Amino acid sequence: MNAETNTPPTATGETTVAGVPATGKTACVVGSGFGGLALAIRLQSAGIQTTVVEGRDKPGGRAYYWEKDGFTFDAGPTVITDPDCLRELWALTGHDMAEDVEIVPVMPFYRLNWPDGTNFDYSNDEEQLFAEIAQLNPSDVAGYQRFLDYSEAVYQEGYVKLGHKPFLDFKSMLKAAPALAKQQAWRSVYSMVSSYVENEKLREALSFHTLLVGGNPMKTSSIYALIHKLEKDGGVWWAKGGTNRLVAGMIRHFERIGGTMRVGDPVVQVHTLGTKATEVETASGWRERFDAVASNADIVHSYRNLLSDSKRGKSYAGKLARKKFSPSLFVVHFGIEGTWPGIPHHMILFGPRYKGLLEDIYDHGVLPEDFSIYLHHPSVSDPSMAPEGMSTFYALVPVAHMGKLAVDWEEMGPILEKRILDEIERRLIPDIHSRIKTKFHYAPKDFASDLNAHMGSAFSLEPVLTQSAFFRGHNRDDVIDNFYLVGAGTHPGAGIPGVVGSAKATAGLMVEDLVE
Repeated sequence: MNAETNTPPTATGETTVAGVPATGKTACVVGSGFGGLALAIRLQSAGIQTTVVEGRDKPGGRAYYWEKDGFTFDAGPTVITDPDCLRELWALTGHDMAEDVEIVPVMPFYRLNWPDGTNFDYSNDEEQLFAEIAQLNPSDVAGYQRFLDYSEAVYQEGYVKLGHKPFLDFKSMLKAAPALAKQQAWRSVYSMVSSYVENEKLREALSFHTLLVGGNPMKTSSIYALIHKLEKDGGVWWAKGGTNRLVAGMIRHFERIGGTMRVGDPVVQVHTLGTKATEVETASGWRERFDAVASNADIVHSYRNLLSDSKRGKSYAGKLARKKFSPSLFVVHFGIEGTWPGIPHHMILFGPRYKGLLEDIYDHGVLPEDFSIYLHHPSVSDPSMAPEGMSTFYALVPVAHMGKLAVDWEEMGPILEKRILDEIERRLIPDIHSRIKTKFHYAPKDFASDLNAHMGSAFSLEPVLTQSAFFRGHNRDDVIDNFYLVGAGTHPGAGIPGVVGSAKATAGLMVEDLVE
């Protein structure tokens, strides 16, 4: 994946790399998740010669993938919203994302299903959506419309104004506070939703989204209601061939404009001298000097391990470890015989409990008997994800991270896997076990070992108000002034729009520090 460097002189005597004016500055991005790749593209587009170093055998971070028995399994994420934030990465150098990635709309956005058999299709087709709401509770249609007005207000404040802005000092937080207070940011998403709609199923339907970024709907700030506006305006999308094809397209573009990928060689140390990051060293012994270093690795791993030789690394790792981290996930990937046009691309199978289940996961740290399942069925939109006449699925359930839940996943994994498949068999696919052609699961211990995720957390720091913006990892370190963060552990947080937004905030700082 190493790009050839082509540096012809321009009319002014400057050099260019694939048409991008070179600044003579260099940067290293550790990790190739969506945040790391988005940052690398932005830096390379600004003329900063950028190298991405990825430890695993394939790029993508959490957007890893497996090919098994003819099936393609994305590790996640699988929901693409705000595609314009991705298109912008190509537009920086006059390119079009469609050159490298084909995305298609998904409708409905989600089908929500409850144990009593109730289905609710959520989309941005207003007429159809109002009809769905009216079936649950006619009087909630007006309440939902008022909720959308609220969602638009917090979208403007939390996403448009603040989503790409780095919070480096407390003054920046104070400036944002009045607008956030006006939107009652101290209230939870569930509390705010409940003030607009009465039906409990609809309350669950309008608050579950925070789980997709690691947040408990009962505790996550109501600012996250902005997700509804994001989806309503931008839709929900799928990358043909899988989310992994979006990763591949980003890398193709990054290399096109002169960037360099180094894959399968984990970074073991970011060397420092005083308040400067100086060199990046990998397990193979490769070692190179850079003007700036950004980490897309897990935030605790970044400080505790990558900066272990520095005083800053040790002290801040200790502070981070005392913070609250989002849960982990247990995911069952399976390929089955037959096609299932009646099962949409995204489903949420709610369990018999909502609040109590969330308390078990987030507060009590137990593995409950019941669960809610996010069921991903990509082959209904994209048959290339499975052999002909077959289907690709994954079933995901949130579980407490390893700091709260002491479970032997070697023993419990097969048990939980069967319980999840049994529930899908009971509610959707009656003979699922006899149809399975291939299956495997991914547990918290795998997040910890494969991704260096602290305690196996799937989304880094829990997105509560006291761990948001200035109270999250800063996009530029406070002490090592050319060490930066990008990804879920920094502002604004997890999810594709979140980490791509963090890349925009971090890139702004790096370009200003290195070039301007």
